[in-house]
Amino acid sequence: MKNDTQKGLNISVKSFLTAIIVIFVLMAVTYILTLIIPGGSYARIPDGEGNLLIDTTGAFSYVQGGLPFWKWLLSPILVLGASGSGALIAVIVFLLVIGGIFNSLDKCGLMKYMLDKLVHRFAPVRYRLMAVILLLFMTLGAMIGSFEECVPLVPIVVAMSINLGWDAMTGMGMSLLAAGCGFAAGICNPFTVGVAQQLVGLPMFSGTWLRVLAFCLIYGLLLSFLRLYAKKIEKPLDTVRGTATFVSDPKMDRGLLCFVVILGIGIATILCSGFLPALQDYTMIIVAVMFLVAGIVSTLVSGMHGKTLAKTSLDGIVSILPAVIMILMASSIKYTLEEAHVLDTILHEAVGLAKSLPNWSVILFIYLIVLIMNFFIPSGSAKAFMLIPLIVPIAQIFGISAQLCIVAFAFGDGFSNVFYPTNPALLISLGLANMSYSDWFKWSYKFQLLNLLLTALLLLFGLAVGY
Repeated sequence: MKNDTQKGLNISVKSFLTAIIVIFVLMAVTYILTLIIPGGSYARIPDGEGNLLIDTTGAFSYVQGGLPFWKWLLSPILVLGASGSGALIAVIVFLLVIGGIFNSLDKCGLMKYMLDKLVHRFAPVRYRLMAVILLLFMTLGAMIGSFEECVPLVPIVVAMSINLGWDAMTGMGMSLLAAGCGFAAGICNPFTVGVAQQLVGLPMFSGTWLRVLAFCLIYGLLLSFLRLYAKKIEKPLDTVRGTATFVSDPKMDRGLLCFVVILGIGIATILCSGFLPALQDYTMIIVAVMFLVAGIVSTLVSGMHGKTLAKTSLDGIVSILPAVIMILMASSIKYTLEEAHVLDTILHEAVGLAKSLPNWSVILFIYLIVLIMNFFIPSGSAKAFMLIPLIVPIAQIFGISAQLCIVAFAFGDGFSNVFYPTNPALLISLGLANMSYSDWFKWSYKFQLLNLLLTALLLLFGLAVGY
């Protein structure tokens, strides 16, 4: 059978250049905004856990803004020393681990063997498999807030999609897009719904029924979207299977079993984080460590020598370095706005505008505010500490419940994670799938528009029934 998948996780020159150009343009536009928008600042107070929250009783004040040009030029490097850079460094280390291990899995033949085995087993029921994988990734996002943690699985699903007669777009849709949609539905998402409800004093994960309804409707929309697309581009099953017969290899089977079991333990541990809050800050570390152990053990069991494993892992790390550059450039956008003190000004103007809108449209405007802020601040929990103390009191003035406001926040945070070029997980996944951002934009914007309409109607429905 012909193997159309890429080798290792090498990021193509076209994908890299497209992403770099898009991000650089956004960096330039951001710097221009710092020259136009005056600096401003909200007073902030620490909560019981030391997190800084906007003091809604305090006044907004204009301050000296602007950013030296040299600082903007060096912002992709300076961001590593900024406040909160620990999460950024963790993402980069996480990515390098993935790059090294996947290259070793590919060179020892375990990746190809696993894909051939999947095709042999599931090709006749590939659309059922699509529905199950889609549900799995959406559930990981909705129940435990997994998004970046799903990145190691994206290349596997993309390669499987190609081997099942579809393409990389379908694989991205089944994996990262599904995880983003589940993250936004946020049934028990600790990083958006959980943090936001704690900030306003609501019971943890209360008001579940509307979020469950959203999850079901979004799942139906995404599955329909993917099936219609896959039906258009699918290859016949006889072409997918080819003329070769799959032959089982005991050594490869043992390696594959080791990989699945060890990685499964990591995923099970993450699932437990939904019930053990102490684990929630370490989910990315857990996935990285378990993936590293799974890769080392499975490749050695499959017959790869230690020296070869070290060399292929190093080659994989080098091949993934372009993604690190993209992540640093994307992260510098938030850094630029914060250093120029214009992020609070943008938020202040948006909040002021909300007060002049009709009552029914305020919830949609709150949705829009979060969508805009998510472009600059991809972190859901960081955005919650910044926005929730402001937007919930405004919503309540207009008779909108805090619960519905939190649903709007979750929607605004999650869906755009798989659309904005400032999100590190999206940039990584596109690079690993050998796909340019422009191609992803052209393919996914139709779903995003349909989903935007669906979620806006859900918010208006919640308002109408007094949620």
